[in-house]
Amino acid sequence: MTSEEIRSRFLAFFEKRGHAIIPSAPVVPENDPSVLFTTAGMQPLVPYLLGTPHPAGKRIANVQKCVRTQDIEEVGDNTHDTFFEMLGNWSLGDYFKEDAIKWSYELLTSKEEGFGLDPKRLYVTVFEGDENAPRDQEAYDIWSRLFTAAGLNPEGHIFFMGAKSNWWSPGDNGPCGPDTEMFYNVSDEDLGDLTKEAYLAADERQQVVEIWNDVFMEYEKKDGKVVGKLSQQNVDTGSGLERLVMALQGKTNIFDTDLFAPLMAVIKEQGSNGDTKAERIVADHIRTSVIMIADGVIPANTDQGYILRRLLRRAVRYADQLGLRPGSLALLADAVIEKYRTVYPSVLDRKETIKKELEQEEQKFRKTLEQGLKEFSKLATATVSGHDAFILFSTYGFPLELTEELAHDRGFSVDRKAFEEELQKHQELSRAGAEQKFKGGLADHSEEAVKYHTATHLLNQALHDVLGEHVEQKGSNITAERLRFDFSHPQKMTDEEKKRVEDIVNAKIADDLPVQTAILPKEEALKSGARHAFNEKYGDQVTIYYIGDSLENAYSKEFCGGPHVERTGTLGTFKIQKEEAVAQGVRRIKGVLF
Repeated sequence: MTSEEIRSRFLAFFEKRGHAIIPSAPVVPENDPSVLFTTAGMQPLVPYLLGTPHPAGKRIANVQKCVRTQDIEEVGDNTHDTFFEMLGNWSLGDYFKEDAIKWSYELLTSKEEGFGLDPKRLYVTVFEGDENAPRDQEAYDIWSRLFTAAGLNPEGHIFFMGAKSNWWSPGDNGPCGPDTEMFYNVSDEDLGDLTKEAYLAADERQQVVEIWNDVFMEYEKKDGKVVGKLSQQNVDTGSGLERLVMALQGKTNIFDTDLFAPLMAVIKEQGSNGDTKAERIVADHIRTSVIMIADGVIPANTDQGYILRRLLRRAVRYADQLGLRPGSLALLADAVIEKYRTVYPSVLDRKETIKKELEQEEQKFRKTLEQGLKEFSKLATATVSGHDAFILFSTYGFPLELTEELAHDRGFSVDRKAFEEELQKHQELSRAGAEQKFKGGLADHSEEAVKYHTATHLLNQALHDVLGEHVEQKGSNITAERLRFDFSHPQKMTDEEKKRVEDIVNAKIADDLPVQTAILPKEEALKSGARHAFNEKYGDQVTIYYIGDSLENAYSKEFCGGPHVERTGTLGTFKIQKEEAVAQGVRRIKGVLF
């Protein structure tokens, strides 16, 4: 079964069971300061999990593009990657544990409508309970009946686990709850009934891999603590496509599946020396970079652009390690674009931009490497200190192995232990900074953040009024302290232009305009003139937020999931703090309300 067939079969299964199929959101989340990228299928749906009606109804399903880089050092093993697709179905206050678990099992094991996996090779974990919530006996009992009906011993296939593995929470704030996870035996060995200890050992050896997760969202967390139950019970399920394809195609690693095989073949054709881990890292990083650029990310020194730059420079380093020719990264991109052109058309639409960015970033990095070699030549000691090795790594992109090779050629040594200590200190500081920056959890709905969300709509329209219709939103980031808005514009804004934008926004605030919403068929919504992301797919029904007395004469109208204030008069006064370049042809405004 091909990956394309697996996507289609998943969506068809849930569409038959009353789920509306919605498109993937971009990998860069809108108005969510908690993460740089969409890291889970539920992330774009947080407003609806908290009770806002979804335009498509209470049952929805889709395939969501996701990016996670916290395990970047693990890429190259059998299962870790930085871009992945999450197959998900959601109940927004509709069905709950019984149907969610039954359908998960049915889709995984049914030969007629599902994937036909062997129930004997399936293992399940459920929440064992703690101070936040009781043991999930209901989920255990549902699974027990299913395994018993299949002629299997439930005790050898279902295991209670702690919150670390079986409690899902997006951060310090938001919907949360216990989950049940499904694992499949991808090894050649028939594991049969397992004890909990034997199951954990099989998991550690990657003999069993997670292929599905059902989250039962019925609790709410604030400031890191569970404070009670949500107004509605939700189900959020997720199945990582890469691992599911691995299981269905009988592979022991994701890189042998049809999602990666064409790209791996091109790497070998380009003259790879056969280093498997390096080949996998290059393949993963190029695949992720193509998806990022297609969704509007450009290499930069901050935020999403920094992650993209890091991935591309790691890809260059490992491509060199493989012996690939300089400039080959753009060729590898062709294989990714060909694989995803029908699934995510933006990769084909932005093909030339993708290849240009790859080529330019590789050239920039090679110049940086040249500078690093000059710096290395200045080192006169017989032992390269850990600090100097770290500077070469962090500033010039030298992996420790390269520094050691250069040192060896000159009869030097490298203080590897001190380098590792410097690296660990840097990682801890970076991690602490990230936790501080994104401590709010998914989709901050605080009163101040909601005000900034509405102000961003006014700013977007004001920029069109002052600068012209060429302005296109390139990203936004909202916190409770400020807004940040990226937009296309070829040059720096003048002081007069900034003042005019501020004046327009503040005039609309002073008018105390109503902020209203409408759910419309997509074609009707497009005809209304509502602003929207041109590289984003939308479902058949869309939500528009408009600022004004009616949709027809509204000052601002945009495709948006909310939330917003009820009237603009509550916003206060708007001030542009800073206007700057973030990439070629892309400007950034940081603004505050007071």
